[in-house]
Amino acid sequence: MGRRIVGQETVLDEILMALVAGGHALLVGVPGLAKTLMIRSVAEAMDLEFHRIQFTPDLVPSDITGTELLEEDTQTGHRSFRFVRGPVFANIVLADEINRAPPRTQAALLEAMQEHRVTAAGQTMTLPEPFFVLATQNPIEQEGTYPLPEAQLDRFLFDIRIGYPNADEEVAILRATTGVGDAALRPILDATQVRALQRMTREVPAADAALRYAAALARATRPKGGEATALVEQYVRWGAGPRAGQALILGAKAAALLAGRHAVAPEDIRRVARPVLRHRVLPNFAAEAEGMDSERIVEDLIARVPEPRGLTGI
Repeated sequence: MGRRIVGQETVLDEILMALVAGGHALLVGVPGLAKTLMIRSVAEAMDLEFHRIQFTPDLVPSDITGTELLEEDTQTGHRSFRFVRGPVFANIVLADEINRAPPRTQAALLEAMQEHRVTAAGQTMTLPEPFFVLATQNPIEQEGTYPLPEAQLDRFLFDIRIGYPNADEEVAILRATTGVGDAALRPILDATQVRALQRMTREVPAADAALRYAAALARATRPKGGEATALVEQYVRWGAGPRAGQALILGAKAAALLAGRHAVAPEDIRRVARPVLRHRVLPNFAAEAEGMDSERIVEDLIARVPEPRGLTGI
């Protein structure tokens, strides 16, 4: 991946963690940061089928899942319906600017994400495995958009933030993208091997202390739960549910596996706490008035929730 993508190592790591953990990811960043190229390159390196859906206000659910076409045999005059599969039938689906589509269309994609199947024309069709959706959002332009409800944001394992490159990286980007050639990627995995990695991720052991640490982080985000930090009690309207704890453990298992370790360590849970919790902690009006965002709340929470003693990765 580094042959084509300059910098953004943290973003690439989190995308791979989400994929290996078997979840989906939300990628938030301004235009022009190579989000589409990044996901297409992941698909090429893993020899997976890739489809991109550009979300617009006139997009309807059948544009994603597929539609029935009426066909007529010119010789016999016999008419029949044929279902044409939509772009959701792929291993990796890039939902570009998902907040530009109306809620009905968003729901069609989110249902496919949750169930890994599509029901259309009276038939239930299973989506190819592995199935990974990466949805992008533009944080600087909200007019004419349909923000994802909080309950739907919870469907995403990670909320990944992509920032601007540093000066040296930007120069390297200019050098690489204004020339003649394009770096070719050689597939090093296939769909079967990716599925094996996903199964292996779930087999990585997490000690009881690790489970309790993940639960403590999730419970500390709830302002009325009795275990919240002072910042959460003051600035949070709604905290993370049990799905956040599941995401912390699965993400930590993926982080440990990609680091070459065979058990979850506290640093693995801390590593994934930001992308797991930042979209599940909902600031209240007081936080918005004082410029306090979920990022700062999660940072404070990670610093204040004590990690378990004697728990190390192997």
